[in-house]
Amino acid sequence: MPFAEIADRVWVARYPWLDVNVSVVGGSRGLVVVDTHSSALVAREVVADVRALGAGEVVAVVNTHEHFDHTFGNVTFREEYGAGLPIHATDEAAARTIAAGERIKRAYDAEADDPHRDEVLATTIVPADQVFSSASVLDLGDRAVELVHPGRGHTGGDLVVRVPAADALLAGDLVEESAPPAYGGDSYPLDWPQTLDLVLNLTTPGSVVVPGHGAVVDRAFVQDQRSDIGVVAETIRDLAGRGVPLADALAAAEWPFPAERLADAVRRGYEQLPRSEKRLPLA
Repeated sequence: MPFAEIADRVWVARYPWLDVNVSVVGGSRGLVVVDTHSSALVAREVVADVRALGAGEVVAVVNTHEHFDHTFGNVTFREEYGAGLPIHATDEAAARTIAAGERIKRAYDAEADDPHRDEVLATTIVPADQVFSSASVLDLGDRAVELVHPGRGHTGGDLVVRVPAADALLAGDLVEESAPPAYGGDSYPLDWPQTLDLVLNLTTPGSVVVPGHGAVVDRAFVQDQRSDIGVVAETIRDLAGRGVPLADALAAAEWPFPAERLADAVRRGYEQLPRSEKRLPLA
């Protein structure tokens, strides 16, 4: 069975396409599905796997952020569990879901040989309709599920899902295990370290943490990744403060992650810095 129980009535399935995690939290009132995978078609497999658990009916969906690999299955869950199925996200993520989805559709449309091209293009984008700005609580009867926007990082609207009774935290792409953290064109590299500080404050030494991609981790892993993300932020500040031009920045420093994955991080970091923290480019 794809779903494995990693804490009391908290299950995770790790799917090979994009190595993405889908999580399920159970309570006496039903199940909450956290993230819905990358297309309407592949989400049918997710629905079948959820039903195979035999743990109850899905009563809500949560999107940890707006990217397609976490939201494109929304339409399928609505088809399977009713048009009124609530989908929760931060207001920022919900507002950006359609635009983000259309961008990824254009990218897949240009990749004629990608095996997932047609199913991505055929997916109807359904954004969340239950939104909040800082925190919200889902009542599952015998337990509460907390949704927290800890700050900007992987995107501007990331949320984490905390299940206090199970000491479990579902972190979305604020934490990644199978690859370095994904700094995209909508990331906030200078905010990310402080955002992870708040995430860490939501955990205990015994917490189980589910990243957006890859294997389940612990608090120590998150601490280590926070340190590396902090190094990226401070290196960007140092380079800009010394007047290193953006075009030269990647080659001008040692990085904790492969430099080829950090072009957007450096560009976005330079954009985030106020003029007072930048010097004129070195001659």
